[in-house]
Amino acid sequence: MSDLRARDAVVRFEVRDGHTAVVTLNRPEARNAVNGAVAAALEAIVDATEGDPSIRAVVLASSHPEVFCAGADLKEISAGRRASLRTERGGFAGLVFAKRDKPWIVAVDGKALAGGCELVLACDMVVASPRASFGLPEVLRGLIAAAGGLYRLPRALPANIALEMIATALPIDAERAHRFGLVNRLVEPARVLDEALQLASQIAANAPVAVRESLRVARASLDLDETALRQRSIAGMAIVAASEDYQEGPRAFIEKRPPRWSGR
Repeated sequence: MSDLRARDAVVRFEVRDGHTAVVTLNRPEARNAVNGAVAAALEAIVDATEGDPSIRAVVLASSHPEVFCAGADLKEISAGRRASLRTERGGFAGLVFAKRDKPWIVAVDGKALAGGCELVLACDMVVASPRASFGLPEVLRGLIAAAGGLYRLPRALPANIALEMIATALPIDAERAHRFGLVNRLVEPARVLDEALQLASQIAANAPVAVRESLRVARASLDLDETALRQRSIAGMAIVAASEDYQEGPRAFIEKRPPRWSGR
């Protein structure tokens, strides 16, 4: 992990409390727009956090006081470097299509637009402040939100609301997004990162293998039919039952102490 901390200034990386990785978009001068360096750094971070058994949750945040992420860096696109904004495995920003078993929580305290909104939609949970907003304004520029936004937004919001946002290019504020369920927790600006970290710590307190296998089934719930989901649940239960933590959970309960999860 030490190599990641110094890898690239455009994305900061640190570990909190031993089990939570905090990933901070850090191009404030460009409103955290995604360039090739951001995409490469995020893909490397995905690989590192997935491969580190001590990491149980990841928080994605922003260093900009008003903008979470403005999306693709249009200067890079105009310079003919559009392909650098995505990676082969991770897609846009090295993240939106990346295979991830561990939960990602996004902390939004500003505008998340275009590709920035698609980064939000690629995460599992959202903590936001009232000054946050979310939008897919691509049609204003003759583009489409091809990094997952066009189908993830209608899954996260009532379909007619999502279709309105996509067709009009108008954003939705965080309070309305919270009412519709896109935002998990709505807190004051000063508490956004702390609330995201608290949510991560609540996840990290649970058995890592059980969390991973539970999310694997839940994430597929919109794509697979019930028969396939039942089979995936059975397979997940078999993996959990073979883990050390399967024995530790009941043992800790009987001994009236907090469980000591190994993640194995």
